[in-house]
Amino acid sequence: VEDVQAAMGAAGKVVVGGASRLARMRERPALMQLSEAAAARISELLRNKPEAKGVRLGIKSRGCNGMSYTMNYAEEKKPAEEEVASHGVRVFVEPKAVMHIVGTQMDFVEDDIASEFVFHNPNATGTCGCGESFTTKEQAEKDLG
Repeated sequence: VEDVQAAMGAAGKVVVGGASRLARMRERPALMQLSEAAAARISELLRNKPEAKGVRLGIKSRGCNGMSYTMNYAEEKKPAEEEVASHGVRVFVEPKAVMHIVGTQMDFVEDDIASEFVFHNPNATGTCGCGESFTTKEQAEKDLG
């Protein structure tokens, strides 16, 4: 399956922050949310790949801060993947990515310099200078242990 990143560059940037810890404990957030702009861009990418049913979102250990997002075309939902359907598109989330992206808002932003997916991840505790890799509390504790 052709890599979506070839069509759009890096999978996206990470924004640290989100609701307070207490607020997150009170409500169970959706796995992730897609903005209309993100869904429109995914739809546009899928038009060029008629066999693809959606995109697959995952994470890889790489970058200067530990993890980064991956996005690829998906022809089917794999076992144990979570599915997010929003604004007419489908995102399949790899099992190992789920705990790192719960509550994330995925957006697509265009300006004079770049166009890219942006992930507003309430689980991210830090990012690298370029914003393409991130770490979570769970990952930091695993690295120390």
